[in-house]
Amino acid sequence: MDDSRETPSIKELEKILFGGKRSGNHVDEVWPNLFLGDMCVANDRFSVWKLGITRVLNAAHGTMHCQGSHQFYGSTVEYYGVPADDSPSFNLSVYFHPCADYIKQALSSPGERVLVHCAVGVSRSASLVLAYLMIHQRLSLLEAIQTVKEHRWIFPNRGFLRQLRALDATLR
Repeated sequence: MDDSRETPSIKELEKILFGGKRSGNHVDEVWPNLFLGDMCVANDRFSVWKLGITRVLNAAHGTMHCQGSHQFYGSTVEYYGVPADDSPSFNLSVYFHPCADYIKQALSSPGERVLVHCAVGVSRSASLVLAYLMIHQRLSLLEAIQTVKEHRWIFPNRGFLRQLRALDATLR
C-alpha cells in the first residue's frame, strides 16, 4: 500500500457519498454474492429465498422493525444479528472484524450468498460491508466506498465514517 495516499477527511467522504445516483432499490448486489439491503427485503422471506440468500447479517438486530432471528428464516438461512444503533456515538468498530470474518467465511463457500441489512441499508449495514471490503479484499476506504456506490447509494453516519477512517489507517 502507498502510505502517501491519505484517507480523505470526513467532509471529503461525505461529499463523495452524497454524489451519484440514489437508487431506491430495497436490495443491491454490491460485490459478488454480497447483497446490501433494507428491512423491507429482509422481512420478506420470499424475497430472501428468491435471491438465493443463505446467510443474513442484520446490523439492526433487536430494533423494532428488524426482528430477524433463526426462527424467522428457518433452517435454510443462517442468521447473525448485530445490535447496532444508527447513532454517531455508537461504537460499530467492535463489530468490523467479526462481521468481516463472517462474510468472508460465507463467501469462501461455494453457493453461499449473504444479505447484510439494517433498517434502510445505507448506514449501519453499509459500514459493515465497507469494513469487509477493507479487511478482506484489501481495498482502501475510498476504494470500498466507490465499489459499493457503483451499485447502491450509501451514507454511513459521521461516527461510522470516523471509525472506518481509523480502520483504514490501521490497515495501511
